[in-house]
Amino acid sequence: MKLLFIGGTEFVGRAMVAAALGAGHEVTLFHRGRTNPDLFPAAERIQGDRETDLDRLDGRTWDAVIDTCGYLPHQVELSTAKLAGAVGLYTFISTISVYAESVYSTPGIKEDGPLAELKTEPPQTIQEISGETYGPLKVRCEQIVEAAMPGRALIIRPGLIVGPHDMTDRFTYWPVRIARGGEAAAPPLDSLTQFIDVRDLGNWTVRMVEQGATGPFNATGPDYPLNFGVLLETCREVAGSDAAHLVAMDEAFLREQEVRPWQDLPLYMPQDQSGLVRLDVSRAISAGLTFRPLVETVRDTLRWFKNERSADPQLRVGLSSEREAAVLAAWKARQTD
Repeated sequence: MKLLFIGGTEFVGRAMVAAALGAGHEVTLFHRGRTNPDLFPAAERIQGDRETDLDRLDGRTWDAVIDTCGYLPHQVELSTAKLAGAVGLYTFISTISVYAESVYSTPGIKEDGPLAELKTEPPQTIQEISGETYGPLKVRCEQIVEAAMPGRALIIRPGLIVGPHDMTDRFTYWPVRIARGGEAAAPPLDSLTQFIDVRDLGNWTVRMVEQGATGPFNATGPDYPLNFGVLLETCREVAGSDAAHLVAMDEAFLREQEVRPWQDLPLYMPQDQSGLVRLDVSRAISAGLTFRPLVETVRDTLRWFKNERSADPQLRVGLSSEREAAVLAAWKARQTD
């Protein structure tokens, strides 16, 4: 197949392009050339900005486009208008953040669940993304793709995407923290969580494009209920003899200490928001989504961090050493009261 990628050299796009090239497809990258410009010498490159340079795609056709970096509605309006007659399938990488807050506490959210709505100005006028607007803006982008390409739109809604080259550190925090040793503050070990290895997402998305699949799909995992106990013990297994000792704390104490879910303890969501880490992914699994062993994701992420992040080792999320020590001290004091 002839595949066009908008983006394609950073994390998610990087994994998808690698999967496409590995499957023998003819790949064209349309990107700004700012991130990893030397990746994928086998791919054709068309350098440009999606907001100003889409005319550089004129006169070309592809079997499908995979849009990895559409965040603002006006951007997606431009690309769909340009490509509606030039591609057979428009694949849009969206997010599980499209779901309305009203269902955050509901386990088993499916693709037909209620979607978020903007509470501020019209989406076309928004130029910057915030935590409040990210999900609603993605909803509007999905709607634009589906309107421009009826019956030819594939919408992928990933959960947290993890693995090597993830610069958000939202998963990376745990393998790195456990490998550092000492006492590690942890949420309740029976708390459930979900995420997907970027390589699994990339491989499956390319297979879906090959099949000409359409419609929305939740894309997270694994295919069994995963709790923090299993996740962190897997991190300990990979870390070996120097692994940290886990100190699990209850939800009420963490709230009292103002330990922020997702930020201070990445991947953790309290019960009243746990629907976001308990989505229904049966539709994607029925369509062929598979997951590599957790130990492989943990091992490869830790190896990447140690080998390739030496110049930038500061974690972007998670408890600092000082803050963690204070929380641990407060927990111990509570246990002796």
